[in-house]
Amino acid sequence: MTTGASPRAGDFATRDPRTVRVLVADDHSAIRFGLTTILGHAEGIEVVGEAADGAAAVRQARALRPDVTLMDVRMPGTDGIAATRELVSAGLTQVLVLTTFDLDEYVHGALRAGAAGFLLKSVEAPRLIEAVKLVAAGDGVLAPQVTRRLIAAFAASGRDPAPTPRGLGDLTDREREVLGCLGEGLSNAQIGTRLHIGETTVKTHVSRVLAKLDLRSRVQAAILAQESGLTAPDLRKGP
Repeated sequence: MTTGASPRAGDFATRDPRTVRVLVADDHSAIRFGLTTILGHAEGIEVVGEAADGAAAVRQARALRPDVTLMDVRMPGTDGIAATRELVSAGLTQVLVLTTFDLDEYVHGALRAGAAGFLLKSVEAPRLIEAVKLVAAGDGVLAPQVTRRLIAAFAASGRDPAPTPRGLGDLTDREREVLGCLGEGLSNAQIGTRLHIGETTVKTHVSRVLAKLDLRSRVQAAILAQESGLTAPDLRKGP
């Protein structure tokens, strides 16, 4: 595992492209140790670096170009949300936020910054490993309790749907259905099952939805769907 040095010139050329390279950012050394231990023993995952604050995470990501960065929120100096915004804007890595706190402002802040997912540190090891691989594959991940809170918060707000976002009218009927599924926090596999289409087709639709709506992540699309009242009730019933 690399903790500070830049990768050697041949590293990127010789590594197995199927291996998910992960950077762990957390200001508590014991938590970093636990996360790196879990992920370091997982098949198909390599922990390539660690960072104790957001600024260090950005520096490490620029040097190491990890596929996924596990990002804490509350860190000294540059916090996880600011670091996530910088990493995603620069296209350096996918970010999976992992925190003790499930407060709404952190969830919204992280997801609006472009995070591909949000999990609590109470997550079981198998779920964490699965989430890292899903995010690396371009999927989005939300802790079930976070998804429920986001949907419940909108339903309880009593507010009118947000103005129709630019680009929504360009979506096909199928893309609208996919957007509705994203609003429920469904994975690509779950969307495929719900809509009776292949997972590769789902990925294509998700990419087109993000491009047409000028969004950086599928989870941002989920937020847009919820805030705009676009999650179709009939899709929630399942197949």
